[in-house]
Amino acid sequence: MGNKKFLFISWSGLIGDIAWQVAKEGHEVRYYIHNESERDLCDGFVDKTDDWESNVDWADVIVFDDVLGHGAMAQNLREKGKFVVGGTAYTDKLEDDRSFGQEELKKYDIQIIPYQDFTTFDDAIQYVKDNPSAYVIKPSGEAQNTKRLLFVGEEEDGNDVIRMLEAYKRAFADKIKQFQLQKRMKGVEVAVGAFFNGKEFITPININFEHKKLFPGNLGPPTGEMGTAMFWSGPNKLFNVTLKKMESKLAEEGYVGYIDINCMVNHKGVYPLEFTARFGYPTISIQQDTFLSPIGAFLADLAEGKNPKLRVKSGFHIGVRVCVPPFPFEDKKTFDSYSKDAVIVFKKPNREGIHIEDVRMSNEQWLVAGSTGVVLVAVGTGQTMKQAQAQAYNRISNLLIPNMYYRKDIGDRWFEDSDKLHNWGYLRET
Repeated sequence: MGNKKFLFISWSGLIGDIAWQVAKEGHEVRYYIHNESERDLCDGFVDKTDDWESNVDWADVIVFDDVLGHGAMAQNLREKGKFVVGGTAYTDKLEDDRSFGQEELKKYDIQIIPYQDFTTFDDAIQYVKDNPSAYVIKPSGEAQNTKRLLFVGEEEDGNDVIRMLEAYKRAFADKIKQFQLQKRMKGVEVAVGAFFNGKEFITPININFEHKKLFPGNLGPPTGEMGTAMFWSGPNKLFNVTLKKMESKLAEEGYVGYIDINCMVNHKGVYPLEFTARFGYPTISIQQDTFLSPIGAFLADLAEGKNPKLRVKSGFHIGVRVCVPPFPFEDKKTFDSYSKDAVIVFKKPNREGIHIEDVRMSNEQWLVAGSTGVVLVAVGTGQTMKQAQAQAYNRISNLLIPNMYYRKDIGDRWFEDSDKLHNWGYLRET
């Protein structure tokens, strides 16, 4: 494949690293970021544009990075004959509307965890009182992007959930218009994902383990993501009882891109929690680091409906997010005081395995950009999980960023979880 023109379209600057990787492969890249507070992300790494619509005719391939309406935009451009990596209005709804996603799972004979939807906190509080159990509070719609609002109850009588709902009623009644109470299911949390070319899944599939809490030991506030451990696999039981059952519907929709289902798994079965009907972050950066295939050619082939041969590194792979204040919270004053334009220094010139998130470049110097404090992802690969961990954390040791922090236990879950998953038969290739 010759060099192509790629237009990347982002809501809040999530896909800058992939735009940079594609540009390094020799393709022409233009990058649009909608949120003004994030528009300096990736400055100095790729060419930017403030008007993506005027670049549609220029582009050979258009790549969207989010839901929240991007699926409908991608679908519209495909109908006009453009080659697009992105979802549809339907696949956006799978992620944005938790209840819709759960009902679609049921429609395709995929078992789910019992849940109830609510639009008032009083109704939810009464429900827990009438049906005492451990629950998870999951805001729906745009509020679900504020990760601190997700709450996992621990108490079997539900009293901790009641206390949290009462606090949310006082603090977030205007912000949370709809939410879900889902029965808490115990087991191993694991996700299965794969790329889709508009007609069928591309193998290998990806098995990954997210680490969502801020501190080691899975403590502290939820962040969305502090790191991920993963490996590639042929189709297995976990894939066949979840994503594979959705293949015909995704083909009907013409979905193009990556799709993932996060699940709770135990000896009784697989219980999907939620869809990610788009690239995951930092998942896609970790995946790209494991690609032996050029990602630009791979994305172009996906968009064109081809069946690209995806060649990947064997073994295990982890990515560790390196952050600065105020992440995972939003506080402009703190960010401006502690993190804005902080320098990113490499003790040695080797930048292999380092992927950018909230970074810009000026006079060849990397600086912290944006407003959230999610700076870099350090990726490690090895034939064992311990080797992958050692490589990732060795790469972090080469970094100097004022006030930086990260989790030091990404991948540790694997050593216990793998025994259970293998024993239950979910990872056996079919």
